Amino acid sequence: MTGFSKGLHKVEVALKWDPSPTGQAPTDLDIIAATFESGDAYGAPAYLVHFDSRSPDGTIFLNRDSTDGRGFGWDEVMTLELDRLSERYTRVVVGAVIQQQPVRRTFGEVLSPAMRVREGYTVLSEDDFTSVRDATAATLAEFVRNEAGEWNFRPGVHGFDEDPDTFTHVMGRAHQS
Repeated sequence: MTGFSKGLHKVEVALKWDPSPTGQAPTDLDIIAATFESGDAYGAPAYLVHFDSRSPDGTIFLNRDSTDGRGFGWDEVMTLELDRLSERYTRVVVGAVIQQQPVRRTFGEVLSPAMRVREGYTVLSEDDFTSVRDATAATLAEFVRNEAGEWNFRPGVHGFDEDPDTFTHVMGRAHQS
């Protein structure tokens, strides 16, 4: 590394999808962020941020929440102010999960799902969930603090066959390359 990088500061993760056809149960996707401390970077999350919560220090929060995909543009948007996170946090994993009530769905059964990760106007990653079409949940982004204290982005969508409750327990596991 040349020393010109200053790492990531404020990042936005967004989801969008089309509403279910008339007469079918609504489709509800949720963004979840899990923070990990340096002593347990791949273990249990220190805390979770989702539709009904925010981080204790206000650095990770959901700006927009949809229960049916009827938003304009991006239906769910989460902001992560990584540069304000306490130094004890060294890893943040962001995922998406499909609510499985009243109907079980995979990403392949969601109409036009998409995700985007960006910092300011710079798009870091975009995906349409094609690679995880049989999954019910997926990690979307991993942010890791390096030895200099800078946050780096590790792209990659990784699928899971989990319900919303169990996904929060496994989403931080290391992925096999």
